[in-house]
Amino acid sequence: MIDAKTVADLRARTGAGIVDCKKALEAAGGDMEKAVEELRKSGAMKAAKKSAERETAEGLIHAYIHSDGKIGAMIELQCETDFVARNADFRQLAHDLAMQIVATDPEWISPDDIPAERVEAMKSQYQSEIAEESRPEDIKRKIVEGKLAKWYEEATLMKQPWVKDDSKTIESLIQERIATIGEKIVIARFVRYRLSAEGKKVC
Repeated sequence: MIDAKTVADLRARTGAGIVDCKKALEAAGGDMEKAVEELRKSGAMKAAKKSAERETAEGLIHAYIHSDGKIGAMIELQCETDFVARNADFRQLAHDLAMQIVATDPEWISPDDIPAERVEAMKSQYQSEIAEESRPEDIKRKIVEGKLAKWYEEATLMKQPWVKDDSKTIESLIQERIATIGEKIVIARFVRYRLSAEGKKVC
């Protein structure tokens, strides 16, 4: 039996539809890499890429202020049509994302937005931490990759576990909403404020 989280993870990775992801996982016996190959062969990933290229010219800017009035966030969430921008599910997603930003203080939207020199600096730091350990080099490499993945979860909005349901990442949450709403959805930018100027975060 293929669980919903595995399907969501494959969808977040490939952009393919939920039904296609489920079929690919079933055909691959639950193996993620084989499922990716199944989607590639079936053309589902090509269709997802075409969808990803569609323009997001509509959307909204949503603000959330915490109940204490000392911290808040604004987010620009984009979609393809004004009809969807006025949709209750789309607006709820914007609200949930703004709440997530207030709660977790991400620095970037996704790992792709992190400057390469920052990634290299973190990688060097993690390599230094285990340099003296007597482990095979391939094991050390996997440890560093794991530490980087953990850092991405903390530093980027898309990789964070959703505060309302930590079985989902923000990335998989957005993919679920795309499947439900039927349009491409993009986080364009966000800003997070604390009462003091030092707490301002802009992305």
